[in-house]
Amino acid sequence: MSSHGPSPDTRHPIAGIERTGFLKNFITRPNIIVGDYTYYDDPRGPAHFESNVLYHFEFTGDRLIIGKYCSIATDVKFIMNGGNHPTTWLTTFPFPVFGQGWEVAMPSSWPNKGDTVVGHDVWMGYAAMVMPGVTINNGAIVATGSVVTRDVPSYTIVAGNPAQPVRKRFDDATIARLEALQWWDWDMEKVTRNVKALCSGDVAALETA
Repeated sequence: MSSHGPSPDTRHPIAGIERTGFLKNFITRPNIIVGDYTYYDDPRGPAHFESNVLYHFEFTGDRLIIGKYCSIATDVKFIMNGGNHPTTWLTTFPFPVFGQGWEVAMPSSWPNKGDTVVGHDVWMGYAAMVMPGVTINNGAIVATGSVVTRDVPSYTIVAGNPAQPVRKRFDDATIARLEALQWWDWDMEKVTRNVKALCSGDVAALETA
């Protein structure tokens, strides 16, 4: 047995618990990228995560990028750019996609807000929803049922529909220190040496070299 935590390549890292899995090992789409140790919990099993990534068509070219050490609860949903409709037309109905003569109105491009990005060490509560092109920065917390329509600053708790900042998790100096340390990129031996400090509120206890 490893003395430095479970391997990130383990599908179900908690013995006997099939509902929780390291998410990267269940991803089949090339346009979804997930970092090591990020887990998804779902009573149906973590393989159901991709069914919550909606309107994600390869022709749109957008990606869902999720960092390391994120905690993603059941039914967190990501709305991708394939669900966008033009709002500058006289109609919002997507006539051209149905063809049969309507393709004459096909635009040169469809609305696209870019990649959706979740940073490292982000906790996303049950049934939260993230809209296209949003970035949720490192250490943020998204409360249960929130609808995230704009970028979330690092180490900030957001809640509501639309999600609004509730408070910062730490003072600015601590946030800056955590961002500079980038502990999520440490090797597993260093993470293990620092696991007690990581599971405390004392940033000064973390190794600096």
